Amino acid sequence: MSYFQRHVFFCCNERDAPDKCCASAGAAKMQKYAKDRVKSLNLSGPGKVRINRSGCLDRCEEGPCLVVYPEAVWYTYVDQDDIDEIIDRHVVNGEVVERLRI
Repeated sequence: MSYFQRHVFFCCNERDAPDKCCASAGAAKMQKYAKDRVKSLNLSGPGKVRINRSGCLDRCEEGPCLVVYPEAVWYTYVDQDDIDEIIDRHVVNGEVVERLRI
């Protein structure tokens, strides 16, 4: 059994221009938002949900990205509404959000 029910990794890598990078798309802000939201829902901790920063996940060309384990579902996002949808539908209910899936 996994230590966490769901483990979410946000790419927060910063690359030099002209390459796209998740950091320049506000990834650190979105990761903090997701972490705070999961805590406010009382979903964080062992056996529950963990929201982590990661180094390069090597998918930056597809927009800022995150991956949810154990399902290994990759997402892109634009704003907090997208993060809320990923949390509400996938992290909480296990439903893949197809419109944001990479």
